[in-house]
Amino acid sequence: MKLYYFDGSTTCRPIVALAAEAGVPLDLQVVNLFAGEHMTPDYTAMNPNQLVPMLEDGDFRLTEGSAILKYLAEVSGSTAYPSDPRGRARVNEEMDWFNTGFYREWGYGVIYPKVLAYTAYPDAQVQKVVSDRCAEKAERLIGILNDHMLKDPGPYLGGAQPNLADFMGVAYVTIGEMLAFDFTRYPRVQRWIAAMRGRPSWAKANAGFEGWRDAVLAQSAA
Repeated sequence: MKLYYFDGSTTCRPIVALAAEAGVPLDLQVVNLFAGEHMTPDYTAMNPNQLVPMLEDGDFRLTEGSAILKYLAEVSGSTAYPSDPRGRARVNEEMDWFNTGFYREWGYGVIYPKVLAYTAYPDAQVQKVVSDRCAEKAERLIGILNDHMLKDPGPYLGGAQPNLADFMGVAYVTIGEMLAFDFTRYPRVQRWIAAMRGRPSWAKANAGFEGWRDAVLAQSAA
């Protein structure tokens, strides 16, 4: 299987991590977003969305991160995606929670406009109003994650072991590190991030992101 991805991409990181832990070999095909390779005619012909990730398994393609995670879990028999209907529905619900409301407010409302200039509104005042409102909503959602979704004693959404929502969600939440967001007010979220950071797949999946994060923080401090 081929994964068209960009090292450091928020939506690619969970897939690389899950594949590593589920023992799914992936032929990683780099699509350099900063060089505009996702906009080329060849890539657009394969994925008209002009985005990563994209999974290619023979003549079968998937272009949505959530669907790719589920597919890899299915073909590998990963326990990160429960087989019973209620367990699977709960994981689907958690993935949808991260992938819709949370990522919209946190990623595209708060983080990306500050680190990816092309995602911001041209009018700085308009962007400030939008980002302030999104920050308020996002922090409320982080509170829900801390107080209601993550439970004791298990560190993961999946309890003692991570499920697909853990792999997806931790990538989405930790983009806040690029703005040095203070997670100390959310101890369960802190514990969860630490547990996921301790997974054997973390370095492989997140080295690109952490390099990008460190560069952004260094630039901000200069």
